Amino acid sequence: MTPDEPFTVSTLTHELRGVIGATFGDVFVRGEISQARRVASGHVYLTLKDAGAVLPAVIWRSAAARLRVAPEDGMEVLARGGIDVYPPHGRYQLIIRQLEAVGAGALQRAFEKLRARLEAEGLFATERKQPLPVLPRTVALVTSRTGAAVRDLVRVLHQRHPGLRLVVVPTRVQGAGAAQEIAHALRVADTLAGADVIVVARGGGSLEDLWCFNEELVARAIAACTTPVVSAVGHETDVTIADLVADVRAATPSHAGELVAPMRDDLLRALDREGQRLARRLRARVDAAWQRVEALGERPVLKSPRALLARWRARLGHDAVRLRAAAPAHRLARLRQRTDDVARRLRVTAPRVVTSRRQRLDVLHGKLEALSPLAVMARGWSLVTDENGRLVRTVKGLAPGAKLLTRFGDGGEAESRVEAVRPPPEQEP
Repeated sequence: MTPDEPFTVSTLTHELRGVIGATFGDVFVRGEISQARRVASGHVYLTLKDAGAVLPAVIWRSAAARLRVAPEDGMEVLARGGIDVYPPHGRYQLIIRQLEAVGAGALQRAFEKLRARLEAEGLFATERKQPLPVLPRTVALVTSRTGAAVRDLVRVLHQRHPGLRLVVVPTRVQGAGAAQEIAHALRVADTLAGADVIVVARGGGSLEDLWCFNEELVARAIAACTTPVVSAVGHETDVTIADLVADVRAATPSHAGELVAPMRDDLLRALDREGQRLARRLRARVDAAWQRVEALGERPVLKSPRALLARWRARLGHDAVRLRAAAPAHRLARLRQRTDDVARRLRVTAPRVVTSRRQRLDVLHGKLEALSPLAVMARGWSLVTDENGRLVRTVKGLAPGAKLLTRFGDGGEAESRVEAVRPPPEQEP
């Protein structure tokens, strides 16, 4: 360019913008956040700094919604994005697409800060926690459908209560965007018809691996559930925000299965104990009634009513008192006979009641076993779902190349791909 044909400010800025973008492309920048602010549009503006320089940065709303940690002043982060020039101000800035806290120390500080804020709001309060149902019929599992956690849960729940209905609401449990998926899966599980309890589960991992369960989005989704929620995240020593908000915390996924489903044999033993207690109380009431009757029979008026009547006549000195003395003795005999009849019936009826209730429980268990999908699968059937987790009932909607997941009765799974689709033969009219 020459003095006769100079750059305009806009032209020069545009040229610089192209050169900077082509030169740097996608970059990683490490620094400390300062002057972080979220505006009404949802965008986040901040400055990255170190000891020698500052770098203006912006996180557009779409990227800010996917962040694993909320940007706060003083936090050391690793930012990924591209360098751009903002023409109205004539300055360059970093357009951040991903943001991660640097080191476990920064994550721990973020954890403690969110924990203190949610605790102040009352989300961890004991009085807001719901009790677990004594005998649930349907359990919703919010977890990865391919992880070890779901296998452990299904195994323990089936062993403890074979007739229990299980519904898996699949979700990612690690990585960017996992918190949004977990929160959505919790909302879906909370609206399932007949769901008595929700178990959100994941196996062990590092603080970074479990971080999606420390995000505010997941905590508020758990707090909003009207169905009781059990959190089974990580190992026994791992404590997440999800554990603190949930109604019940389980040390491991297997422990969650033990908390949720009672043992069938324990229920039968409890029923036997209650039957025996009922029989003892009935016998005690009969014995007490019999003792009372015997005590009444020892009273003079019942043992010798004619002699007592004669004494009263002599004391009164006239015949105005006319009492019937024979009736009390007859009534006492009838009362004793009736008491013996009641005692005999109770000795026969009490065991029959216990036996009837036990037989009814066995019948209900048999019906539950017949309706269990695991029992059907054990007879040679399998369960096929598409890549979105939906049950495949017909070939309609399938196309070559579609991915399928087949689950077998032994708990194993196989992934496959559709090679060809052959529709069923047409039905004759």
